[in-house]
Amino acid sequence: MEEIVRIDKWLWAVRIFKTRSDAAEACRTNRVLINDSYCKPSREVHPGDTVTVKKMPVTYTFRVLAPVSNRQPAKNVPEYAENLTPQSELDKLNPPKETVFIMRDRGTGRPTKKERREIDALMDDLRYDED
Repeated sequence: MEEIVRIDKWLWAVRIFKTRSDAAEACRTNRVLINDSYCKPSREVHPGDTVTVKKMPVTYTFRVLAPVSNRQPAKNVPEYAENLTPQSELDKLNPPKETVFIMRDRGTGRPTKKERREIDALMDDLRYDED
């Protein structure tokens, strides 16, 4: 007889979410789809179902291989879930390698601490001259 498992429990058991309440919240906020339809946390999963999870910025896709209700060690997860996430989605996790650094001449932009003191001194002189 096949084990009946809720989607929120399965998502937690195969380590897609850290807590079961996080998995249930994702289901309630329409970030989890089973076979391309939104689901409630109580929806049952069956072998062969396709589960799509939207965790910004990536949309993960998994195939249910077997229902499981107990949290599994990471090494056992491939027995219960097959990761179908395309590489283009996984690439969104890697930040771009190029860093943009703009050279700025000294004295442009915000004043240095020394320049700020000089500006304040000039402003004080102007205020006292007006009196």
